[in-house]
Amino acid sequence: MSQPVVTVIVPGRDVGAFAAEALESLQAQTFDRWCAILVDDGSRDATTQVFADAASADPRMRLLRHETALGLGAARNAALDLVTTPLVAFLDADDVMTEAALERLVGTLDESGSDIAVGAYVRLRPDAAGGYTPGPVQPWVAAATDPARRATSLSAHPEVSGNIVAWSKVSRIELWRRGGSGIRFTEGRAYEDQIVAQLLYTRARAIDVIPDVVVHWRECADGSSLTQTKHTVPVLVDYLDALRSGLAVLDAAGQRAAAQARIRLILDMDVPPLVRIAQAHADDAYRRLVGAFVRDFVARAEAGAITLDPASTPLLAAARLW
Repeated sequence: MSQPVVTVIVPGRDVGAFAAEALESLQAQTFDRWCAILVDDGSRDATTQVFADAASADPRMRLLRHETALGLGAARNAALDLVTTPLVAFLDADDVMTEAALERLVGTLDESGSDIAVGAYVRLRPDAAGGYTPGPVQPWVAAATDPARRATSLSAHPEVSGNIVAWSKVSRIELWRRGGSGIRFTEGRAYEDQIVAQLLYTRARAIDVIPDVVVHWRECADGSSLTQTKHTVPVLVDYLDALRSGLAVLDAAGQRAAAQARIRLILDMDVPPLVRIAQAHADDAYRRLVGAFVRDFVARAEAGAITLDPASTPLLAAARLW
């Protein structure tokens, strides 16, 4: 067996209904020089057995189990500490990796020598037949990854800052460990990949992007996906904090164009659904949090003369009064 060049970190907690499909998508990769670290983060369902069986049957897979759930950030960090390959990637255990994902992402890094390669992704949504169907590539995803670019930079391609998920990328492990304490996921908070993505982009010597869909990102039918729980105040607090913190990384690095691209995307895409939730929300605290966030980011947009989508203007105007 050839030596692996990329470690795929697969964290999972109570996703037993989907974990086998995620691991099968990894085993079906057209690129075979990979190994995987499966992190069972205190699961109390079939995830534990699925991971254990896979690690027992496939020598490329190593199992790491947390008896008590520590969270997605801690699960990823624990696995990062164990990576010995030159490259690292992520796959959440309820998602699906497309067949040529590693081949395309690793291949472009081999050709360019860049620090990180970024691919497109689509939502995997419940369908009428009781299964899941992948949707189209959304405009902000396409803006980040299409057309293909080799050895670009954040200043040359600021729209890549809109691709903030951990699992659409392959990167050099040296990038994670470069300088001081390196890059780590925030622990004990949701949306921990927002800050990490911006740190990777600002510290990378060069960035590749490809338009290929590399992951199908599942939106669970039972409403348990994190993106489906933004109506709760604690999740909202983490979400808004992650958006602010990611922007702060870009500001600190002097990446003005990328910061402006993020402000525009947040106000056009992230904020309108939050405002709609807030309009019908029973808790005044939710409206106050959204209102303060909107006032802050609209002020930033106005100061930077950023043009926003006219369709979002009425919602933003209403939220500024809260």
